[in-house]
Amino acid sequence: MVGAAAPGQAPEADAGRPEPGAASVGLLVGRVLDEGREAVRPGGEQCSVEVFRPGMCRSWRQERVLATAGGQGTVLPPPALDGVSHRAARGTHAGGPLEISVAEPGQGTLTDVSVTDGHGRHLAGTLAEGGGRWVNAESLRAGESYTVRVGAQDPAGNAVGVTLEFRTASARAAEGGRLTAEFGPRGGTYGAGEIVTAELSHPVPAADGLARSRVEQALQVTSHPRVEGAWHWVDESTLHYRPRTYWPAHTEVSVRSGLDGVEIGGGLYGGPSDAVEFTVADRIEAVTDSAAHTMTVSRNGRVLRTIPVTTGKAGFRTRAGVKVVLGKEPKVRMRGDSVGIKRGTSEFYDLPVQYATRVTWSGEYVHAAPWSVEAQGAENVSHGCTGMSTEDAAWFFETVREGDIVEVVNSGGPLMETFTNGIGDWNLDWQTWRAGSALATTYGAPAPGDPPAPSRLSPTT
Repeated sequence: MVGAAAPGQAPEADAGRPEPGAASVGLLVGRVLDEGREAVRPGGEQCSVEVFRPGMCRSWRQERVLATAGGQGTVLPPPALDGVSHRAARGTHAGGPLEISVAEPGQGTLTDVSVTDGHGRHLAGTLAEGGGRWVNAESLRAGESYTVRVGAQDPAGNAVGVTLEFRTASARAAEGGRLTAEFGPRGGTYGAGEIVTAELSHPVPAADGLARSRVEQALQVTSHPRVEGAWHWVDESTLHYRPRTYWPAHTEVSVRSGLDGVEIGGGLYGGPSDAVEFTVADRIEAVTDSAAHTMTVSRNGRVLRTIPVTTGKAGFRTRAGVKVVLGKEPKVRMRGDSVGIKRGTSEFYDLPVQYATRVTWSGEYVHAAPWSVEAQGAENVSHGCTGMSTEDAAWFFETVREGDIVEVVNSGGPLMETFTNGIGDWNLDWQTWRAGSALATTYGAPAPGDPPAPSRLSPTT
């Protein structure tokens, strides 16, 4: 960490010392030096931010910095350097914390901390109540330069400050490459039930909560209008992101990765990933009441059409719950053996079907069923699909798009699978969804064009 002195050089003994009576605040700036190994306690236990202190973690170092009224603070000379030689300073470890605190209680208050990298990106951080200590809330990037601007007040209320610079050590290549994310869906326009997916190039075990939290912090979903949303770990290599409720109509969504250069853990670093942007169309919802044998289709809350339908009969009950349109096929051949019905049995079928809108990967559709028109609106006779007249099926086919919401109630069937048979994510309540995140709290995503949330925080007074 370097103050007014040139990087890599120790200042003169009296350099940067204020005149007697001048406004100043002593600060402690600490970080982990890169020593080619994880920052661990002497017993081998991984260090947490709370226990990063000199002597407790081998590579933790603190420097004493003086913030002055002119902003020309400096790193004070030894012995306050805690053994760090500026002439042979090592890079900061990207996986460790960056901490700034007032050196002596009651001798001043932090009022403004802003940390930016060489590309102008702000590093998020949190300030303790009372303004005594600031620590980064997201990981540093490997091989990156950082500028730290600290504002403070001395006990008399005078404003002081200091600007510091440091660089993190370069990422070490991990066997098998860097951790990247492939996002879905592709760019385009989707329904209000579409969800964001992230497929990771390397698994991140559930037991490694720190690594998972670093990954989540780096996967950025922003939207206009802003929504409350969260990531949910489906498995070790897959995350899904959804809002608390369906996307508002005409939302613009942007998905980007900040993994590049982030130390994930175990020597693994993040790499670059392609961004994705998509928009949400009108909010189309189709709700099928199997007991009433009707489907009600709405656009932005206004009913467009109520359609007589037939759904799954006994032994083949239609899945209940919320599904999402996965795709549309103008013509498809449906055979009983594709869903486990043996040829030669009374339930076997082999039919050409028109206007088939898929809602599960296992073969559940909304489609034209001219052979069951007499039953539509009166009884359930299908093998699990939702059947309707050819005219209604053609209208439905033209009205909906991928990502639109198709809900089934009162079917008596099993609940739609959450992740394994299409998009059943919406069947989890919000509390359960949040529990699948590695982060302690959920977060709202800023709108595109909004400035990133910087680490500029004022203490509570």
